[in-house]
Amino acid sequence: MASGPRDPGGTGDTGDTGDTGDTGDTYVPGSLSAAFVTCPNETVAKELARAMVEKRLAACVNVLPHVTSIYEWKGKVEEDSEVLLMIKTRSSRIPALAEFVRSAHPYEVAEVVAVPVAQGNPPYLRWVGDSVPP
Repeated sequence: MASGPRDPGGTGDTGDTGDTGDTGDTYVPGSLSAAFVTCPNETVAKELARAMVEKRLAACVNVLPHVTSIYEWKGKVEEDSEVLLMIKTRSSRIPALAEFVRSAHPYEVAEVVAVPVAQGNPPYLRWVGDSVPP
């Protein structure tokens, strides 16, 4: 990503201590999550991604095109081309994120799965925590 808010001066020094805003000066493992949502096409994916960031449900959403999904649906094995969203957020916001996806997604049953983040780049983790309110 561009230098943007994580490096306002473009110097590489953000002054971050790794604090996500949760407690203390260090990252609390599991306080952030990476969530995944599949979408039928890039238009839907980008609309959902932008809305997630605008609503502050996510700090960042990566849109990964050309994912092939093979799954069982209503007794039949299906294969579809989809777009995957990789969403970085606070773990405490996953229920609100899932509710938003259910309300805005065109699928009858939208995929929303989340994995807690155990560790990562401290300035990035702080930025995610600072970008998404508790």
